[in-house]
Amino acid sequence: MLGSPEGELALSQAVIYLATAPKSNAVYEAFKKVRHDIKQTGSLPVPHHLRNSPTKLTKELGYGKGYQYTHDAPLALVDQEHLPDKLKGTIYYTPTNRGHEAVVKDRLEKWRHLLSKRKK
Repeated sequence: MLGSPEGELALSQAVIYLATAPKSNAVYEAFKKVRHDIKQTGSLPVPHHLRNSPTKLTKELGYGKGYQYTHDAPLALVDQEHLPDKLKGTIYYTPTNRGHEAVVKDRLEKWRHLLSKRKK
């Protein structure tokens, strides 16, 4: 807990940081794309490999089958689709080259490159 003036100073620092940070609407654009797809497709089923399988029946139905646990994978990176089939391969978030988004963009490009090399 912070009292006065420490609490106000921390809030002021956060405001100044956000006001001077590089601006991007990439998240907003991604959000709009997601909303558009939801309106177009409605509620789509969760892929079977992502479904919880607590019972014998759900196991027999294939729930959880083929799920790749990222933390156990080399570089903690798996090539696994997490969107419903109708949206397979869709990319919603496209980071800019500004601020921290540039770091995120580089990371995503590196991961995609590594995954494409694994496929070959």
